[in-house]
Amino acid sequence: MADRSAEMLVDLFKTKGVVTFPDLQNALGSASRATTFRYLKRVRYLRSYNHNGRYYTYRDPALFDRFGLYSNGDIHFSCDGTLGATLKRLVRDSPAGWTQRELQELLRVRVQVLLLEAVRHDEICRERVAGFYLYLHCDPAIGKSQLQRRQERIDACQQKDGEPVGVDDAVIIQVLLALIRHPGSGPADVVRTLRGHSPPIVLEQVVEVFARYDLEDVGKKGGAMNC
Repeated sequence: MADRSAEMLVDLFKTKGVVTFPDLQNALGSASRATTFRYLKRVRYLRSYNHNGRYYTYRDPALFDRFGLYSNGDIHFSCDGTLGATLKRLVRDSPAGWTQRELQELLRVRVQVLLLEAVRHDEICRERVAGFYLYLHCDPAIGKSQLQRRQERIDACQQKDGEPVGVDDAVIIQVLLALIRHPGSGPADVVRTLRGHSPPIVLEQVVEVFARYDLEDVGKKGGAMNC
């Protein structure tokens, strides 16, 4: 096919959003794998970090949320490319570290093996806090700051006016999931999204989660991430 060009792949990405490798080959006129990869190298693209990297998408910064993530249904992409690189970046950039459960709910895939591998290679660290492991920056000073910030949040949320605040892991997970599915939502929007949840999740609980994890800007397009 004499008129092949990388623009054919760009046009395919912009039309379909997410494609498979056979889709790319077909767009180039049934090109071979080698030829398709040659043209693909000229395009800003990413492979999915789940489904064994089967899916491809155009690397458009406007698609990604403040965590550098983009999902199309159950197909997930990261501006870092791989899941391992994404985990390390999220942990290192976090103001208060991440737990395994938080990362797993955010990324919607299992992360334990990759987290432990990163710890073994001294790429990130972990500390046990309040009965769970907190993953932190491997730089001692930064890790100490993250740990202190997390402990402050835990202490602040344990009591309010002398009474325990009713915000447990289940509530936190539901709020984070609502923000992933509806980027840019405020506390009242999240409460509406979670209407009908049993037991009910009320505005005071959502506000507490927002305060604990600095979620005011979570999911807003054009946020701090540079993809």
